[in-house]
Amino acid sequence: MSMTPENTAARPGPSPAELTAALKRRARELGFQKVGVVPAGPLAEERARLEEWLARGHHASMGWMERDVARRTDPRELLPGARTVVAVALNYYTPHEHSEDPAAGKISRYAWGDDYHDVLGEKLKALLASFQEMAPGAAGKVCVDAQPAMDKAWAVRAGLGWIGKHTNLITRDHGSWVFLGELFLDVELEYDTAREEDHCGTCTLCIEACPTSAITEPYVVDSNLCISHATIELRDAELPAAVAANLEGWLYGCDICQDVCPWNRFEQPAAEPRFEPRPGAVSPPLEEIAGLSHEAYVERFRRSPVKRAKLSGLQRNARALLERVRRD
Repeated sequence: MSMTPENTAARPGPSPAELTAALKRRARELGFQKVGVVPAGPLAEERARLEEWLARGHHASMGWMERDVARRTDPRELLPGARTVVAVALNYYTPHEHSEDPAAGKISRYAWGDDYHDVLGEKLKALLASFQEMAPGAAGKVCVDAQPAMDKAWAVRAGLGWIGKHTNLITRDHGSWVFLGELFLDVELEYDTAREEDHCGTCTLCIEACPTSAITEPYVVDSNLCISHATIELRDAELPAAVAANLEGWLYGCDICQDVCPWNRFEQPAAEPRFEPRPGAVSPPLEEIAGLSHEAYVERFRRSPVKRAKLSGLQRNARALLERVRRD
C-alpha cells in the first residue's frame, strides 16, 4: 500500500463539543449530580461583593480570606493559561436525624462521613486524568474548598444553582445539600450559557430561623454571629456570649438555615457511601466529647471534617453546651 499524504496525516483530535460531552459523561459516571462548563476569567462582580463583605469585617476570625483576593477571583492566578472552569456538585444528604437529647451535641450533616475534601478531590482528580487521556498535554488544576477559588460563584456561573438568602448554593433537585468543586483547564471547550434564576422569592425562613441573627440581611452572613464559624473556625478559648447563649445544641457547625429551607424538601439520599455517618458522628454525648484524650480524638476523627475544629475547640463547644444543660 502506497503512503500518501492523505493516509499519513494525523487524524484530528476531538472537537471542543466532543471533549465537553465526554467530560460531562465521565463526571456523571464518577457520581457528580451536576456539572457545568464555563469560560475562565476574572470574577469582577463577585470580587467587588467579596471586598465589601471583607471591609465590613464579616469574615470575623478568618483572616486568611483577606489574603489572595486576586487569586481567589481569577482562575488564571491558580492555573496560568486557564481557559475553562468545570464546576461540579456532589449530593451528600443522608436520611438520618439528630437526637433531641440535650446531653448530646449536634454535628453538621456535611461532617457525618468521610472528609469531603478527600472524596470530592479524588473524584475531580479522576476526572482530570480522564480528560488528559482525551486531550493529551492539557494542564489542569483541581480545587476543593481549601484552594482559593470561589466555589459558589463558579457554580452559579455554570448554571448549577443559585445563591440563597442564607448564602448557600441551592439546586432545584438536591436543595443545598451539595459539595462544590472545580476543575480549571487550559483547553477551550463548549460552554454552558444558561443560568439558574433565584427562586427564593419572598421567603425569609432562613433569616427568621437563625438563632443568632447571623443573616443580617438577605444574602449576607456576618460570621461574627454565625454558629458554624464559632464552633468550627474560631480559636478563642471561649465562645462569644451571643453565640454561646443560642447554640441550640450545636456542637460542630449548624444546619438550621438549611433545615428550614423549602427547597430542601427535594433532598435525595446520596449515592456515595462515604457520606454515611460514622459511628457516633451525628449526635455524640457531650460528656464523652468533653473527656476525650488527644489520642482518642485523633483516632475517632481521622479523615473526618470534624478535625477542623481541633480538640480544644470541640471540647470548648461541649463545655458551653453542658453549662447550658446544667443551668436549665
